[in-house]
Amino acid sequence: MTVRVFVPRDTAAVSVGADQVAAAIAAEGARRGADLEIVRTGSRGLFWLEPLVEVESPAGRIAYGPVRAADVPALFDADVLTGAPHALCQGPTEDIAWLRDQVRLTFARVGLEDPLDLAAYARLGGLLALQRALTLDGAAIIAEIEASGLRGRGGAAFPAHIKWRTVAEQPAGQKFVCCNADEGDSGTFADRMLMEGDPFALLEGMLIAGLAVGAETGFVYIRSEYPAAIATMTEAVRRFEAAGWLGADIGGSGRRFTVEIRRGGGSYICGEESAMLESLEGKRGMVRAKPPIPAIAGLFGKPTLVHNVLSLGTVPWIVAHGGAAYAAHGSGRSRGTQAFQLAGNVRQGGLVELPFGTSIARLVDGFGGGTASGRPFRAAQLGGPLGAYVDAAMLHLPMDYEALAAAGAMLGHGGIVVFDDSVDMAEMARFAFQFCAHESCGKCTPCRIGSVRGAETLGEVIAGRNVAANLALVEDLCEVMTDASLCAMGGLTPMPVRSAIRLFAEDFTGRRPGEKV
Repeated sequence: MTVRVFVPRDTAAVSVGADQVAAAIAAEGARRGADLEIVRTGSRGLFWLEPLVEVESPAGRIAYGPVRAADVPALFDADVLTGAPHALCQGPTEDIAWLRDQVRLTFARVGLEDPLDLAAYARLGGLLALQRALTLDGAAIIAEIEASGLRGRGGAAFPAHIKWRTVAEQPAGQKFVCCNADEGDSGTFADRMLMEGDPFALLEGMLIAGLAVGAETGFVYIRSEYPAAIATMTEAVRRFEAAGWLGADIGGSGRRFTVEIRRGGGSYICGEESAMLESLEGKRGMVRAKPPIPAIAGLFGKPTLVHNVLSLGTVPWIVAHGGAAYAAHGSGRSRGTQAFQLAGNVRQGGLVELPFGTSIARLVDGFGGGTASGRPFRAAQLGGPLGAYVDAAMLHLPMDYEALAAAGAMLGHGGIVVFDDSVDMAEMARFAFQFCAHESCGKCTPCRIGSVRGAETLGEVIAGRNVAANLALVEDLCEVMTDASLCAMGGLTPMPVRSAIRLFAEDFTGRRPGEKV
């Protein structure tokens, strides 16, 4: 009887030796005459256990990790192909608390099978949503999205159905669906994980969106730093086309939709929708003035639905199960689930999908296990490099859009970067300005110049020179950048700066002349 052994091919797992582990298992199995099949999957998201190897047994899938290539002979000696005990054994995969306590909707299939196995995708519920959508008119599909309460997962949290309806209401003609996969925020990797681990879900979501708004062409704009995601999505498009789910006759329906993969140019600002559209048109990635909004005049001046990977990747679950079922999760106006990403100085980093409303403490301490260093927690940055810092007194806050906004923070793309008590928050505030200066497209003065002046002024604060006056100047710069920047790049850069000064004033006011800058 063939034993199936699952080894992730996700970039995170590969970076710590998953390819070598898979090769070692194949070689050791051949040497011992074992009848086994190695299935390369997406990651389950337990990064501290990668490479996580799973063995299919009569009792279910048994997990072992973190496995190194050198561990493989001893695992075979322990009869790993029967799911036998070993020091690296984590027990049944589904019983691992990290996974058991999640509510996985968007990521339900990730890590289960070969992400490019279309038969496995269908067996696990894929294509049901598309088949249903083909029986509905656009208005009915949009009604399901509205009922779900889905909001943009890229960070802006704009109600998805309003975008969809706006594009659908534009006169018939050429329209586009553009997936912004230029995931550049620090501490975020959910988009990459979904593209590498369940690419057909993203394509199915784009197809459904196209049917709803009257678009026949889609683009996936993937950051150049994601070569594995680009390769996986390219192959997924080819297989969807070969199976008749993309092209001139979707599933025999007579409806048309095509998808093209585009590699980004390495610019953080292209995570902003209009800069991405400029890049797709072959121009330098620079922010457009609004109005008009992309839903009215987007790619090549045509009505364009722009969403990120998680937004579109969640659509199949919503259409298959109904908007009300999705809206049953969450809190307040933040409905459904969010893929929270734990990174930085955290003991158990990885992806946690939970309904909105769970506390920061549950994520950082419960799932994350506290700091990797073992030192006391001091701060976490929520929502990427433009997000606010929170301190230990704020860990009780629920992770939903409105609650965090009321506390002066934001959820963003769901990233959480943890810091222990050794962090210098004045340096982190200066880094926010430096990051903005490096990544600014340069189109507007508040962002282009304000970020440079901000970094210089905080350098004076860190050096202990005229601290009070320079902090007042920093606040003036923050006000100008917030109110006058053309987009969120400059407009949100003050958020980490102001929160660091407010919560960790001692790191700024306690400076003395002559300290290291």
